Amino acid sequence: MFKRGMGKKNLVGLDIGSSSVKAVELNKKGNSLQLMSLGFENLQSDTIVDGQIMELNNVSNVITNIFNEHQIKTTRVAAAVSGHSVIVKNIVLPQMSEEELRESFSWHAEEHIPFDIADVNLDYQLTGKSSESLHVLMAACKSDKIANVKQAIQLAGKQPVVIDIDAFALQNCYEVNYHPQPGQVVALLNIGASTMNINILNGTRSIFARDASVGGSQYTSLLQKELGLSFEQAEAVKRGAVLPEGIEPRPIQPIIEAVSDILALEVRKTMDFYRATAEQDSDGGIQKILLAGGGSKLPGVADYLAKRFEIPVEVFDPFRQIEVDANKFDPDYMKEIVPEMAVAVGLALRGVEA
Repeated sequence: MFKRGMGKKNLVGLDIGSSSVKAVELNKKGNSLQLMSLGFENLQSDTIVDGQIMELNNVSNVITNIFNEHQIKTTRVAAAVSGHSVIVKNIVLPQMSEEELRESFSWHAEEHIPFDIADVNLDYQLTGKSSESLHVLMAACKSDKIANVKQAIQLAGKQPVVIDIDAFALQNCYEVNYHPQPGQVVALLNIGASTMNINILNGTRSIFARDASVGGSQYTSLLQKELGLSFEQAEAVKRGAVLPEGIEPRPIQPIIEAVSDILALEVRKTMDFYRATAEQDSDGGIQKILLAGGGSKLPGVADYLAKRFEIPVEVFDPFRQIEVDANKFDPDYMKEIVPEMAVAVGLALRGVEA
């Protein structure tokens, strides 16, 4: 279910996040990738809580609206999961044949999964081998989480043919758009509303991936609490709007940085894990951070992380190598939503790459 092999028929990449749904459809013409369809719609608050879709009808209605509004005819969908129900880990196993690996993998994986093995969907990818051992990237997700996502898609009359993992979809988008070289160590951060996906890559190999429960909604909550704002007011202030009338003027940056500190702590923790487990895979540390997700648009976050970690931080461009027709897709609108589309693009790529 998580394998990253590509299909031959078009898919709509559907990123169902905790605050919005994003849809992307791509087409391949010769060696060129082209954007065919793109949709974005916010979800009502508390529709998705802790990664669980609580209001299936709300999500399916939003999916239906996006497909109808943007006249997306393709019904085959690739979606993704993330959060506490997902385990991604590089493991080392004794040398064995592919058949032996296939037959015994569940048994080997069991010690790395904190859930009952009977309750998870499990997949793996062989990433390297020596005369004595196999390096395997393991991916596991609780089956009820996958069923929850599939149900929302099916209620909208669409066909879920691929369920991936957010961190891998992000990686797929990165590989196609940035053509990384071996030895190029980059951290991909996708800062969503409630979850941050982190994937550290050496070239095209995922060395360490994890999800952290921190995101844009924490900035909103703290602004609400500290300034006495409504949710809508806090969202606007978070994105750079002036304080509404009647609110005592005070600097916003310290409040923003208080949450950025929590976010940076999770990034630091991930970097430490990476250094502890990946010394054999890298000649040095992380050379660059690429920021995606709605949280990447917060004023000052990229500069804050660059200063904190003393490495370059750039906003991820998921359409860097994809043709976008300016007559069909408004450039100003694209500029606004581009950082939030990386996972959806990575999922859509599953349908167009050979």
